[in-house]
Amino acid sequence: MDTIQKNLGPVFEPTYTLSKTGSPDFKMLIEGAWMSLPEKIEVRSPIDNGLVATIPSASEREADRAIESAFNNRNQIRTIPAVKKIEIFQHARAMLLENMDAFVNVLTLEAGKPRSNAEGEVKATAERLKLTPEDYGKIRGEHIPGDWSDETIGTDADVLREPVGVVLAISPFNYPLYITATKVIPALLAGNAVIVKTSSKDPLSFLLFARLLEVAGIPSATLNLITARGKIGEHLAASDKIGMLTFTGSTEVGKALARVAGLKTLHMELGGKGCSIVLKDADLDLAAVETVKGCLSFSGQRCDAISRVFVEQPIADSFVKKALKESEKYKMGDPRDTSVKIGPLIDHGAVEFVHSLVTDAVDKGAKLLAGGKHEGNYYQPTVLDQVPLDAKVMWEETFGPVVPIARIKDVDEAIALANKSRYGLDSCVFTQDINLARKVSKRLEDGEVTINAAPRHGVGYYPFGGNKDSGMGREGIGYSIEEMTRLKTIVHNWKPAKVWADLIRE
Repeated sequence: MDTIQKNLGPVFEPTYTLSKTGSPDFKMLIEGAWMSLPEKIEVRSPIDNGLVATIPSASEREADRAIESAFNNRNQIRTIPAVKKIEIFQHARAMLLENMDAFVNVLTLEAGKPRSNAEGEVKATAERLKLTPEDYGKIRGEHIPGDWSDETIGTDADVLREPVGVVLAISPFNYPLYITATKVIPALLAGNAVIVKTSSKDPLSFLLFARLLEVAGIPSATLNLITARGKIGEHLAASDKIGMLTFTGSTEVGKALARVAGLKTLHMELGGKGCSIVLKDADLDLAAVETVKGCLSFSGQRCDAISRVFVEQPIADSFVKKALKESEKYKMGDPRDTSVKIGPLIDHGAVEFVHSLVTDAVDKGAKLLAGGKHEGNYYQPTVLDQVPLDAKVMWEETFGPVVPIARIKDVDEAIALANKSRYGLDSCVFTQDINLARKVSKRLEDGEVTINAAPRHGVGYYPFGGNKDSGMGREGIGYSIEEMTRLKTIVHNWKPAKVWADLIRE
């Protein structure tokens, strides 16, 4: 097993110490200092369950210190001019790219990401930093003249956007660097202090990124990073000193956080059950490549993954053959092998859950065409055909490398089945008929619909987010930063100045 500290340069030295066994003991960032704790959480690689590092297991006491630190220092980041904050982020971007190999290594070991996925995550984070000028440029107010109403004649108003104060960012395991960064970057850019609670499964990549932000010039104590097990998230979310909670993760956890959060701004990107609708006039080669990619990329551990496929009967046999052939290109194995596309799932519990969905589908009549087996944390790329509509895999979020195909009679049945889900995050449709594409995209109850390609959030250049049990709010360039600010209206009474009276006399 490669070491997690491989290629970590001197800039990262304050973030960890080496234990007697040689494994790094990482620290968390509170009150502007990197601190350790006696109680530890083990970070194990899903590649082989080997220990790669330990992190502090914070209690409510440390959580409260993080809250106080962010709240008491929130004006430090607010008073920095935007142009200076953008310079800080560009400096952080340069350092991130200089340390590309180190971050790729960390992501591969802690999250089990194939190298291509890890490289993509680092590059996307760098791109998001690059786009901070455009991100900040979306913060705009407006001037409202008052002479449209008898009640406001002689007045006008300026509507401004101001920071919410303290943003709590709770991030998931599947994109531990990128998703966390896309919460923290706009929050700081908008002038908020930030508290980050990372996933305890793979917290190291963002921990190192926080160090880069610190070195780049983010004011001390305005960025606090806490490592802890799940329940600390609810304790943080309940604090009245938190102005906004941004969370990405499961619907069940999101609802639990919302219940304790109270009257604060909430952004939730929760579960998904994206579907691919393949209509009889579709380009089947394109549909097969994109659908399989949408199902299998990063082993399906993505909120925007395709996890059910609806194919019109007349072209179903042809599509299935093409999809099966395409799935064979997804080699499973050790993610450090550059030819591998399917690495391990995050832990064995995830493997058992995926296998339970596949077994349930087969028991109910689905045809298992490929895969369906597992070893350790690895689950084979799996293709299921003629999946009955009462199979759990058609309704529960899979988060695994499964292509479940159901055959439908027409576009209306596909739309009805898609909308029957309690989720509403992403879906896609494959057709060469512009009218059908318009019909499907308008009628699907999803936050984003992609035509003739698999859903992909990318760097967030387009806004994304979910409806129904998939969450609330939107993320993306300009959209996240809007969520992290609040409107203030300043009304001016110009009657004492007699502005209009002077004009009339003239």
